[in-house]
Order: sequence, then C-alpha cells, then structure tokens
Amino acid sequence: MSRTRYAQVGTGGRAQFFYNAIAKDFKETSEIVAFCDVNQTRMDYANKQLEKNGAKAVPTYKSNEFDKMIEESKPDAVIVTSVDRTHHTYIIRAMELGCDVVTEKPMTVDEVKCQEILDAVKRTGRKLRVTFNYRYSPHNTKIRELIEDGTIGDVTAVHFEWLLNTKHGADYFRRWHRDKRNSGGLLVHKSTHHFDLVNFWLNTQPKTVYAQGDLMFYGRENAEKRGVTEFYSRARGSEYAKNDPFALHLEQSDSLKAMYADAEHEDGYYRDQSVFGDGINIEDTMSVLVRYKNNAMLTYSLYAYAPWEGFRVSFSGTKGRIEMNVIEQSYVNSGGEQGLEGAVVGKKIIVHPMFDQPYEVKVVEGKGGHGGGDPVLLNDLFGAEKTPDRFNRAASHVDGAMSILTGIAGNISIRTGLPVKVDQLVQF
Repeated sequence: MSRTRYAQVGTGGRAQFFYNAIAKDFKETSEIVAFCDVNQTRMDYANKQLEKNGAKAVPTYKSNEFDKMIEESKPDAVIVTSVDRTHHTYIIRAMELGCDVVTEKPMTVDEVKCQEILDAVKRTGRKLRVTFNYRYSPHNTKIRELIEDGTIGDVTAVHFEWLLNTKHGADYFRRWHRDKRNSGGLLVHKSTHHFDLVNFWLNTQPKTVYAQGDLMFYGRENAEKRGVTEFYSRARGSEYAKNDPFALHLEQSDSLKAMYADAEHEDGYYRDQSVFGDGINIEDTMSVLVRYKNNAMLTYSLYAYAPWEGFRVSFSGTKGRIEMNVIEQSYVNSGGEQGLEGAVVGKKIIVHPMFDQPYEVKVVEGKGGHGGGDPVLLNDLFGAEKTPDRFNRAASHVDGAMSILTGIAGNISIRTGLPVKVDQLVQF
C-alpha cells in the first residue's frame, strides 16, 4: 500500500498534533516529507520530534520557499498549521500546485480571504478538509444523534455558554492571537469550534448574526482600573512577572522553551507577553445572537477569564429539552501532554421530555484529547480503516466557511452595531 505524502507548513504548538500522530500511529498509511516555516529552530525541533517517534527527519524550507518545497518533496497533500491570517495563502497555493489540503481551524479570518479559498476550490477541483475535533467528541456526537432521532422534536432555540479560564483563556492574550489581524479575534479563532458544533448539531447554516463584544478584563487599561501598578511587557527576565499568576514562564516547559524561547532570536516572536500589556485589540467578552436557515435561534456567550473551563448548552424543542454541561481540563497550548488538551473532567446530559420524567443520557468518553475526539479525528484523516459515519463528521471547505462566517459576521456586527446577513458575505 502506498503511503500518502504530507508536507506541513507552520511548526508551532498545534503542528505537533498532526506530525506526531503520523510518525507514531499512522506510519503505515502516511508520511511527513517536508516542513515549512518562518523559523528554522522550530522546524529543527519538529524534526527531533519525528525522530523521537521513529520517523526520519525531513527537509525544511523557509516560508518564501513554499513552491520549491512542493516541487522537490512532491507531497500529495499539505497540512496547514500556520498563523491563522496566512492559512489562505498556503491553502490556495497548495491547491494551485496540485495538492489536497488539511487545515487547522479556523479556515481563515475574514470574508475576503474566505471568498478567495472558495474560488480556489472551485478553480482547482482539489479537496480541502477542516479539522474540527469537537465534532468527534463522544458527547457532542451524542447530541447530534439525539436531535437527529427526534428526541425533542424540532429544535427551536439553543442557549450556549462557553467559558475559557484564567489559564487557557489568558493564553490567547499572550500570543499572536491578541492581534485581530492575525486571528480574527476569539469569535473566529476559538468560536469557530462552537459555531461549527451548532451547525453540526442542528444540520443547518447561519442566516443572520448580531453581536456585541469588548475587552473587559485583559489589557493594560483594564488592569489600571483595578488598581494594578506594576507592569511588564513579557515574563522572561521580569521581576514583576514572578508574582503574576497570569505570567507564562517558558523555561518551566521543555517544549515551550525549545519551540519559542530558543527560537525567538530568529523572528522576534515572544510567546510569553503580558496579558495586561498594550497592543491587545481582541475582545475577551462576547455575546452573539444567530438565526438559522431552519429558523432556530441561538444565544451564545464566550468569556476568557472564567474560574473554570468548559461549557453549558441547552436545546429547546417542540417535544422537550436537552441540557448538557461539560467541564474540561485546562491547558496551555504545547505546554504539556497533548492528550490532556480539552480532556473532559465532568459531563452530564439530561433529556427533559415534554410530558414525561427527565432522564440522564450516559456517554462513554474515549481516550485522548477533547474527550477522546482527537484520536477519532486523526484516524478519520490518516487511518487505513475508515468506518461509515452516519453523522458525516468530516468537515469540508463549506463547513469550514460556515463556521467562520458566523464569527466574521459577529465581528462586523460588533464594529457597526448592525445585524449581518451571512449570505451577503461570500458567494458559493
């Protein structure tokens, strides 16, 4: 059996999820043949991880050598795990050069780049997969099953509250995500998961979006209002950071030190910036109203300074109600064991039939990150044995677009104060 050849562009924290899995668990079906990044130190680290997992080190290419990499390494597909604002560049060019693409979420950060990707898919005929691991978490798949089976009739309203805590949530305000041009803000970078889940659960697409959001906790101005007087730009080398529970100390993690502290001399990227520094232009508190094509309504909220991590979601239907509460393991991206990312600490699903007693639906979680969803997604991408999937969890470029367009519309609404029609943003 011939193996699928993958080149990977972007070798930061999220990249390990893919290249380590291929090297360890899917070497019979897949192989990494090249890395591409702006930073040689990070690519060297990625190669060491490949070797540690029994694979061979591969050729490395700087970002301006992307075409050369495709020509020389001849991949069948490209895995895109670069900074969000560059996703469209590599997705489009890879397809133009004859490769299929697997991209980390979000597919891209705004409607213009989204349109360029949609046009490229149509123009080249190549395949584009977006990796929504939350679809594969057993409890999230169970919600899709309950709704599809008509357990509560037609769903009319969803109330969805997501909490990022002061460990994981704060991390978006230390990194490149803090600049909206890079990430689209949390409504795109993070909420793409959540909006995709609603699309997936209800088997529908967003129609109209209205949102409000602001920076209410992080950032220097908010800290000053709370009486903070000691500030620093980054944790490394700062006396003030030693007493700040929000500070990230790169030297305390071998992987963070190797990927970022040891690599910063090349590109000047600081992974440990203060969450109470200047230059943060994304929101940390957001509320969104969405009307869907099937007429259901969503009320959604996200805030990034909660005392615990997880989410609450309820579905109101014509025959009853479903409520799900999930508590997740908190983590710092690439700061520890990958399998703990989004691991489920506690969960409960309760069905309330309209004229009967409520009952709990038990779901067995799998092993691995995101409640066992990560290994299922990886097998769906790279495994030899593909089992038929009643729920069609594999996400296409259309799914990728529909998830980010809710957040992109939300960003426009925050900026203008007006509701936004999703079908006016791009043309399929």
